[in-house]
Amino acid sequence: MAVFSPARTFGISIERDPEEVYAFVYDGANLPSWVKDCTDVIKAGHGWTMKTANGSLDIRFVEKNALGVLDYYVVPAPGMEIYFPMRAFPNGTGSEVILTMFRLPFMSDEQFAAGAEIIEYDLESLKKVLEASR
Repeated sequence: MAVFSPARTFGISIERDPEEVYAFVYDGANLPSWVKDCTDVIKAGHGWTMKTANGSLDIRFVEKNALGVLDYYVVPAPGMEIYFPMRAFPNGTGSEVILTMFRLPFMSDEQFAAGAEIIEYDLESLKKVLEASR
């Protein structure tokens, strides 16, 4: 019998070409401009170390690709890896960005809701930053 995690998928339309959105998001150096609580990033191996008020997190994206796949993994502690599927694809003359968050087994309802709020904030910030730079 399969076991599934509850999940929420978020989406936002951005008035920028999908290739531009992809390039911006894939470049971890841009994380502080759109990710809540990210104060700095440092290139680390195949990924980035993101500095936050609550400490450091490692983040790495899947290999660069032409399909708009921006899936990434967050490593909040050694031995723990959290997967976030993310895509940027055409929507008319702009882009649609979608991101899925899975509820982890140890997450309370409040923690899951707080994670959802952060993702919504981050996607709105991404939209603002990218559309302002037109």
